[in-house]
Amino acid sequence: MQIAGFGVEAWLNENERTATTDISQSSIAALTMQEVVDLDGQHGQHFYQQLNQLRLDYGWIEGSPTFKKLVSKLYQHVPATNVLQTNGATGANQLAIYSLIEPGDQVIALYPSYQQLYDIPKSLGATVDYWHIHESNQWLPDIEEFKQLIRPETKMILLNNAVNPTGSLLDAELLKQVVALAREVGAYVLADEVYEPLDGTPFVSIADLYEKGIAVNSLSKTYSAPGVRIGWTATQSTVLADLFRKYRDYTMICGGVFNDQLAILILQHRPEILQRNRGIVKRNLKIYTDWVMQEPRASLIVPHGISVSCLKLDLPVDDETFCRQLLSETGVLLVPGSRFDLPGHVRLGYCTQTETLERGLTKLSTYLRRFDA
Repeated sequence: MQIAGFGVEAWLNENERTATTDISQSSIAALTMQEVVDLDGQHGQHFYQQLNQLRLDYGWIEGSPTFKKLVSKLYQHVPATNVLQTNGATGANQLAIYSLIEPGDQVIALYPSYQQLYDIPKSLGATVDYWHIHESNQWLPDIEEFKQLIRPETKMILLNNAVNPTGSLLDAELLKQVVALAREVGAYVLADEVYEPLDGTPFVSIADLYEKGIAVNSLSKTYSAPGVRIGWTATQSTVLADLFRKYRDYTMICGGVFNDQLAILILQHRPEILQRNRGIVKRNLKIYTDWVMQEPRASLIVPHGISVSCLKLDLPVDDETFCRQLLSETGVLLVPGSRFDLPGHVRLGYCTQTETLERGLTKLSTYLRRFDA
């Protein structure tokens, strides 16, 4: 099996630990362990008492019944039995694609977006047709272009909603059009939904729109807990869930007793975490957009309360050279847009700690001035 290098992950693996001001990441500022356990209202006492009684065996293979029930409540039409715990959203995407895609299949993938969604199908021998997002259309795709791509033999449509790295959102109207066309040919629709908008923009899951929809999510982005490494697949279809179960046995035994308990605690206190994170998004997005307005070399299509953004920079050098030099000379880390096939741009994660964002933007502006002469 041949597969392309994972652009963004290779960049972060190489550079994120050397950065002193990291404004590249896609999650909302990560919670500390203390902040998570404090959610039990007893400074973690109740959580650790429960944990101390658990044996470090394999635990619940698919995720505990409590976890599965909490996840199912996030959807309107997904029963708890159809929720399968995975190793983050990357594990969920891999599971679904591995379970359904065979050599010679034709799939349609939103592009550019999260690289896993188009390069894993390619590695399995599928033909991947790109449904392009357009900067001229607020980083959204055109449904008329989709109609030209879909065929009677289309096996799967792969979406990233909201889109990484642009922060653009496929709304319910557009998704319903995709579902109607997918239903005509019997295609599956997988949507990686790890980026939930936190600015009040309405969001609908593919699992609630379509009987052959596959929703993928995790605790990494909206829930500020990427280190827990818990994600899931969610489907209306028990047939799909059972198929995933079979393939899951080959890819993952369990999420781990400790991680499952942390995931439960986080999901039980979802309202408090989302309230915290809405505050971060609102505060930091204003700081960021105010900075863009006064920075002559920067322009931005503003994300919809989503923790990633695709910043356009007017530079006389390519974006990767710029990002390497910026990191070397200032300690500021961005992701080159070329790692997402978006040259001339960078991914800027504005939902980091506010002081980190402010410091990073100040350093970035200072560095950009060298190109003004």
